Amino acid sequence: MSLDVPVALLERAEAGQVDDAEFVDCVRQSLPYAWTVVSAAAERLADAPGAEFGEHGTPPPSEAERGELLRALASDAIRGGLERHFGIKLAFQNCHRVAAFALSAVGGTTYQEFISPVAQLRNQSPELRDC
Repeated sequence: MSLDVPVALLERAEAGQVDDAEFVDCVRQSLPYAWTVVSAAAERLADAPGAEFGEHGTPPPSEAERGELLRALASDAIRGGLERHFGIKLAFQNCHRVAAFALSAVGGTTYQEFISPVAQLRNQSPELRDC
């Protein structure tokens, strides 16, 4: 299960009455490791004026945390909620290298390089084979 949804929030969702802030808060509470990773990448972007992206590249400490990160980034709804909340575009490689791109950088050379097959291949190593 991706999210631990409180009964009241689930009832509002069933009625079609959930706003983005409630959804993002559910993500934050349900996937704390993923939230920390995305927050760190977004903070690194914010702390580097003029930078095109900030990143978090530390492998998760356990399979549970790796699972959280994959669930967050593989879900269109969760990923989109995080992107809207932080005002960024997310990109990732190898189940742990997460980048928060400035929206103005999306489509640019640095972004295209980061998401390219060449960059994915260059970011491989034997210890990450099972990630």
